Amino acid sequence: MAEERMRVAVLGGGSFGTALASIAADNGAEVRQWLRDPALTEQINREHINGRYLPDYAINPAVVASTEMAEVLPGAGLVLVAIPSKAFGDVVRQARPHLTPDQILVSTTKGIQEEGFKLMSQILEEETGFPHIGVISGPNLASEVADKQLTATVIASDDPETRTRVQTALGCDYFRVYASNDRFGVELGGALKNIYAIAAGMAAALGMGENTRSMLMTRALAEMSRFAVSQGANPMTFLGLAGVGDLIVTCSSRLSRNYRVGYALGEGKSLDEAVEALGQVAEGVNTVRLVRDKARAEGIYMPLAEGLYQVLFRGVPAKEMARLLMLGEQSSDVEFVLAREDVQRAHREQEGDTQGAKGGGHG
Repeated sequence: MAEERMRVAVLGGGSFGTALASIAADNGAEVRQWLRDPALTEQINREHINGRYLPDYAINPAVVASTEMAEVLPGAGLVLVAIPSKAFGDVVRQARPHLTPDQILVSTTKGIQEEGFKLMSQILEEETGFPHIGVISGPNLASEVADKQLTATVIASDDPETRTRVQTALGCDYFRVYASNDRFGVELGGALKNIYAIAAGMAAALGMGENTRSMLMTRALAEMSRFAVSQGANPMTFLGLAGVGDLIVTCSSRLSRNYRVGYALGEGKSLDEAVEALGQVAEGVNTVRLVRDKARAEGIYMPLAEGLYQVLFRGVPAKEMARLLMLGEQSSDVEFVLAREDVQRAHREQEGDTQGAKGGGHG
């Protein structure tokens, strides 16, 4: 007997949600996409184009868009939630009456909710109480996914069924889906790297070279993993697609929204001017503030996040921030090999020996 056709629902009409909806349809799923905007909904259904976010991308004609949750969610085995973090909770609450516990709910959003410092999968869990919760994250620039360029992503979940169903629904010859059981680490990686993409954009605008960019990315990786491990993530996750993979692409590409905001700041624009020129949500701007405040509250050493906070929200010029960062402490390279505290202790001991030698020179 032929296997029943999978039904997939996508909440959100942005670039990544649209690309995933089309991939699922290419793979033979029955796909419904929910959008707020009636005009965009009509355009997707009539012209099979999302003119606002992916104007050059031909969406699979089997994708049916709607502004009604009741037409999109019932009967869907897999629900992909591709909503910016600020509206994520509201949309999930709106969807809740149309959802059932057997459905698989997966966030594709790389951000943190300010209230309670919550990740998107935690919101899904709290609002629904459902058992099949997952996260998609990785080096996934939507425009390249839409161009069918070879891309890899991670589906992270404690639940094997969630991981397998997402791999089946979205895996194809150009979009590879790898599995992880560290949902928290994968999701934090996706949210945190946005911060450092802003820093990379600033460095590029200031004319800094390849050595600088390499240093910036590597120290960013150390800072990301330090923070994530303090919150309970597995440090090994950051060697994968959702850690170093996503960091590389967002710190190297002008297609990255956060990189473009950073570039504008490096050119001397204000934060408001930079965000206005972008015309889309750059999740990293809000994440800088949230992570910096959390790090300060919990005593986590994050000099890059602190420096970016000063540029974005305190008016410190980007050039000045770069200079101050270079005056910071020279600590350990990989903290999971050599602890930062051990390096600091060695410095203190050497200083003590030096002071002792100076003091003992007048016998």
